[in-house]
Amino acid sequence: MRRSLPHRTGPARAVDYGDRVKIALMDSGIGLLPAAAAVRRLRPDADLVLSSDPDGMPWGPRTPDDVTERALTVARAAVAHAPDALIIACNTASVHALPALRAELEPAIPVIGTVPAIKPASAGGGPVAIWATPATTGSPYQRALIRDFADSVAVTEVPCPGLADAVQWADEDAIDRAVAAAAALTPRDVRAVVLGCTHYELVAERIRAAVGRSVPLHGSADAVAAQALRRLGELPAPDAAPSSRLTVLLSGRDEVLPAQAAHYAEGRLLRTVSSAH
Repeated sequence: MRRSLPHRTGPARAVDYGDRVKIALMDSGIGLLPAAAAVRRLRPDADLVLSSDPDGMPWGPRTPDDVTERALTVARAAVAHAPDALIIACNTASVHALPALRAELEPAIPVIGTVPAIKPASAGGGPVAIWATPATTGSPYQRALIRDFADSVAVTEVPCPGLADAVQWADEDAIDRAVAAAAALTPRDVRAVVLGCTHYELVAERIRAAVGRSVPLHGSADAVAAQALRRLGELPAPDAAPSSRLTVLLSGRDEVLPAQAAHYAEGRLLRTVSSAH
């Protein structure tokens, strides 16, 4: 019998879930693929629920209240499939909706947010660049993370207009233009680049080529996948027999993975899992 571990700010009691492992992930779009693939690598036996909002994306330009409302709707669609944990695989939703999601769902369902990997990127010293959406760049949220975790290093905030949308629609030319524009704003002496939007991890190799292959890129997918297992009191089991169950929800509708997912390695990995509703 597994027991989830409460969030450190939540009630100090555990919840019994039985023997199954089902993890839900939510995002405005296919930005949830890197974290879902990371879960799949750590626990190939986990059932997955992928809930996104193609009807309402992009979330970045929306007001905080609107983001919270849409995030709650997407989360509720996922929760209807009885997951053991919910990963908010979206920086924008984590910024604006994490408190509301935790208030509604915990302690019954652990909620794991996504935070830009500023702390580990800064650990080796600067300079550091943070690639993020225009809405996140310069935001009080990001500035607070810089102050808390990178106060002693030089940090350049790099807005990446259009990159998330280009990745969402697998628009090769638009991806190249957006990556090139962001690379031009990135100081040549940076020692690390933080990928501050989950969509960006899908084109990490293109970003690496643009900023220099010797520059480490720091995403959040592996960390949030590992945190989800910790919250459930589970250990990684990469050799476990794969689960054949994948539920895909697009604005609440039972669907299959969007065609654009096949353009990315993470999406192709998940396509090996059969659709199940």
